[in-house]
Amino acid sequence: MPKTRSHSRYAPDRGLTTRMVTTMFLIGLLYVVFVGVLLALLKNAWPVILLIAGILFVAQFWFSDRIAAFSMGAREVTPEQAPGLHGSVDRVCALADIPKPRVAIADSDIPNAFATGRNERTALVCVTTGLLRRLEPEELEGVLAHELSHVAHRDVAVMTIASFLGVLAGVMTRVALYTGLGRTSRDSTTALVALLIPLVSAVVYVISFLLTRLLSRYRELSADRSAALLTGRPSALASALTKVTGEMARIPTKDLRRAEPFNAFWFAPAFSSRESLSRLLSSHPTLEQRLDQLGRISAQLGRA
Repeated sequence: MPKTRSHSRYAPDRGLTTRMVTTMFLIGLLYVVFVGVLLALLKNAWPVILLIAGILFVAQFWFSDRIAAFSMGAREVTPEQAPGLHGSVDRVCALADIPKPRVAIADSDIPNAFATGRNERTALVCVTTGLLRRLEPEELEGVLAHELSHVAHRDVAVMTIASFLGVLAGVMTRVALYTGLGRTSRDSTTALVALLIPLVSAVVYVISFLLTRLLSRYRELSADRSAALLTGRPSALASALTKVTGEMARIPTKDLRRAEPFNAFWFAPAFSSRESLSRLLSSHPTLEQRLDQLGRISAQLGRA
C-alpha cells in the first residue's frame, strides 16, 4: 500500500487553503448552531439527535469516496484492462511526485472525469469512456493532472464533507418530523416546533450550498492553474476544456440530467438546459474564465 505524502510538486495555493479553512469553519459553526437549535426545540430527543448526527458524519467521512464513485458508475480497471489510461496516470503521478491512485472508468458518453478520496491513500481517479474517445494523450494528461491536483490539495475531501453537512441538516429534520421526536402534547408549542424545524433546516441548507459553491468555483481555477504549471502545457488543458464543453451540447438531455447532481465533482459541469439555474449558482467558473487564466499562464511560461 502506498504511503501518504505530505508534499507534491503541485504548486501550493495559499488562497485555496485559506478558503478551505474558512469554509469548513463557517459550515462547522453553522452545523453546531443547527444541532443546538434542534436540541433546544426537541429537548426530550437530544440523545437521538446527537447519535444520528455522529453516525451520519462518521459514515460520510469514511465512505464518501465509495458512495460518490458508485453513484457515478466508476468501475476500477487494471493496467492490463486500460494500459493507455494507466500510462497517462503513471506519467502525471511521476511528474507530481505523488502516490498513484486507483484508476477507474465510467461507461458514459458524457466526456468528463472526476477524483474522489479523503487523502492520497484512498484516492480514485475516474474518466468516462466518452472522454477517452475524444481526447488526445496530451489533453488527457492535462485533465488527469487537474483531477489529481484536487487530491494533492485535499480540496476534494473538504468539498465532500462540506456538501454533506447541508444534506445532513435535511436528513435530521426529516427524522425529527417523521418520528415526532420531542412531541409531548398537541398544543401551540408543538405546532411552532413543527414550523421552525424545516425553516431552520432550509436556512442551513441554503447557506451551506452558497459557501460550497464559492469554494468550488475557486478550486476549479486552482486545479487548472496547478495542472498547467505541473505539465508545462496549458494549451493542452485549454484544448481539452474546449472539446469537453463543446461536446456537452451533443449529449442527450436525459443523460445530462443524470450527471448534473454530481457537477461539483466533474472536470466540467453537465447542464441539461442553457437556462438552468445551475448556471447562476454553478459549481464551476465559466469556460471563458478558465481559458483566460490558462492563456495568461501560457504567456508567463513563454517568457520564462
